[in-house]
Amino acid sequence: MTMKFAYAIREGNSSLIPICAARFRGFLSTWRGAGGVTLTGNQTASSRDGCKSLFSTIKLFAPLASTLLAILLLAPPPGIAQARVQLPHTALTPEDIAVIINDSDPLSRQIGSYYQKARHIPEGNVIHLEFPAGHSALSKEEFQQLKAEIDRMVPAHVQAYAVAWTLPYRVGCMSLTSALAFGFDESFCSLGCGPTQASPYFNSSSFDPASDHQLRPAMMLAGVDFEQVKALIDRGIAADHSFPHGSAYLVKTPDKERSVRASYFELAAKELAGVFPIEILETEAISDRDDVLFYFTGSVHVPQLNTLDFLPGALADHLTSAGGQLTDSNQMSSLRWLEAGATASYGTVVEPCNHMQKFPFPAIAMFHYALGASAIEAYWKSVAWPGEGVFVGEPLARPFAPELRQIRAGQYELHIFSPSDRRLRFEQSRSAAGPFKPLAQRPRLRRGANTVRFNFAETEGYLRLRW
Repeated sequence: MTMKFAYAIREGNSSLIPICAARFRGFLSTWRGAGGVTLTGNQTASSRDGCKSLFSTIKLFAPLASTLLAILLLAPPPGIAQARVQLPHTALTPEDIAVIINDSDPLSRQIGSYYQKARHIPEGNVIHLEFPAGHSALSKEEFQQLKAEIDRMVPAHVQAYAVAWTLPYRVGCMSLTSALAFGFDESFCSLGCGPTQASPYFNSSSFDPASDHQLRPAMMLAGVDFEQVKALIDRGIAADHSFPHGSAYLVKTPDKERSVRASYFELAAKELAGVFPIEILETEAISDRDDVLFYFTGSVHVPQLNTLDFLPGALADHLTSAGGQLTDSNQMSSLRWLEAGATASYGTVVEPCNHMQKFPFPAIAMFHYALGASAIEAYWKSVAWPGEGVFVGEPLARPFAPELRQIRAGQYELHIFSPSDRRLRFEQSRSAAGPFKPLAQRPRLRRGANTVRFNFAETEGYLRLRW
């Protein structure tokens, strides 16, 4: 099994589809049985025409198992119940993110200040800029000056950006969030209806994109006023470790040009069965649902959003040309999703044509979310060609991040979400630095939410949990 399947999506290479189809089933059986497989191979160098963006979801799942392996190798995150019990790292934390504020914009100052305090982001991670507010776009020259200031001020350990404004959302032909991640680079823009430069972060197993891929993904804390953005931030915080019992709605609308992602809905639902309840619907829109966790559709305008209840942490977007034109679109703005109660969304700021690589692949976003990733990670990793797309929402929402609680001295309870049936492994050491030796107990994890209780006394040294 090789990484070239993910590269086929990124590079617009349709020639590997037959190979993917032949190997997909075997890969899944291996992954489910072993909890992960080692993926090797070289990136394909070809970049095809890309005008036909019909690539099998088969290729989407191949690299996902590498994420499982990478999780096991990383240090435990801060804030766990007991320092002697170590959990794998599954998501970015407040220490990993920088907040960018435009001091010339009173609303930006208010949003940035609230977010920094609400998320306990270190003061040293706050970046202050000054530039004229209220314009939808920056020129290349204006942005490059600001980017130089950001690069000078950002702490080296920061892995991602939270942008505390709604305007500007575009830099020339790029979205602001992609320009912040990659720098302004016209290779990330379309020539006519052609493909664009691919993102090395697409479907990556990395928890440190700045270190591993030399980019910092960005997400905008966007809204029309402070109360809306405050509610968005509060939803993101409420989502953490909530393990919501929500559903995924994959909607194929009568708009065929904007429903190209529907080609893969059936396979996505089959392979994520038991992880999330998934409904595939052929309709203009859903209505009167109170459990919306994912909503992916294609339409110029999505009606009946006011009849829906989105759960904290919900991801939702509509494939259309101008959804990312946040304040001046002739189509439905991605902000409408946030106003309706979603926690993150996505839309393109210039005409993308209906290349699926320029929009989120639902299966990949859902899978990374299930692994415990934050909203910014799950969404960014799901877009192969993000140069023209803007990410909006609360970046650090992580509803499925594992949570360890100390019930009483020596007794623990682990809440964990799993995308597969597998075993939880315990390893013990007398030293925090190891070596760790496996213990006999190996509780079974089922797909979806799990609660595992176990005993471990401080006198026994250090315990490391792996899955």
